[in-house]
Amino acid sequence: MRRLCSLIVIAALLTMSFPAMAQDNKRLIIATATTGGTYYPVGVGIGTLVSLKLAKKDGITATAINSAGSGENIEMLKNKEAHFAILQSLFGLQASRGMGFYEGKPVDSFRSITMLWPNVEHFAIMSKYAKTGTVADIGALSDRFSIGKRGSGTEGSGRALLKALNINANDLKLEFLGYTPSTQAMLDNRIAGANIPAGVPAAAITQLFAMSHGKATVLDFSDEQLTTIQKNFPIWYRYVIPANTYPGQAKDIRTIAQPNFLAVRADMPEDVVYKVTKTIYENLNFLGTIHSATKNMSLDSALSGLPVALHPGAAKYYREVGIEIPERLIAK
Repeated sequence: MRRLCSLIVIAALLTMSFPAMAQDNKRLIIATATTGGTYYPVGVGIGTLVSLKLAKKDGITATAINSAGSGENIEMLKNKEAHFAILQSLFGLQASRGMGFYEGKPVDSFRSITMLWPNVEHFAIMSKYAKTGTVADIGALSDRFSIGKRGSGTEGSGRALLKALNINANDLKLEFLGYTPSTQAMLDNRIAGANIPAGVPAAAITQLFAMSHGKATVLDFSDEQLTTIQKNFPIWYRYVIPANTYPGQAKDIRTIAQPNFLAVRADMPEDVVYKVTKTIYENLNFLGTIHSATKNMSLDSALSGLPVALHPGAAKYYREVGIEIPERLIAK
């Protein structure tokens, strides 16, 4: 924890000059999400690793900045306000294919580097609202529900999942809060629940369970609900959060997850992306000490579920280490 706090302080200091850095292909900006989730600490870890390993020899540094999440991150890549970004697979898929928020306006300005970790759905509500114990309870809420910051990946994935289950998010009394503000609002009885997709353990959920003293829960997804979702979005799969992962969590949470991945602007120099990719995979133990969400990263799963083609720099590294790249992931 002390190491993470130190890294976040360093990142905050470096971020002060990020507008100028966005124009420099060796002073890299990594767009993440709100600080209460997983994107930000993982981005801080990647940025710190890159800076430690590449600054002296190659003049390459990287700084993580917080954002509203995947939706804003895609815009930042498109507008050349960031070099790298952590994205939900759903947003990467929809943006590249002109689906969802991007209907009729596909975005082709970013490429994949690697899968990072599963983005686990935490549909949290105060226990008094849990009638079935599944995500169907969201549709029955009469009190306010936070679906994430406007334009964020949290809002996008939440709306997509609810729509797949015939729950109209616009029929709910919506709030648009980040992760930590959402859990605090739940603890203050200002909202009934919140959508908090994140790597396990999610800091905001840990806080919620620790401070609610058994009065909050994370809803399950039934097998039938998962099957329905997969008909529309095959990127989601079953994920079980073991009992005792969170304070006072007495039983497994049968939720679902989609992958997160590291994206990069398509116009970034091949050698820079190659060096960043190589640095990540030669130092996975370091990333694992920053956040447990990255502990399962491996070359064996690096290409799993990527929604867009690889950047040539990343592809070069994977070929060097003997990974066969599927045709769909080769940039045209």
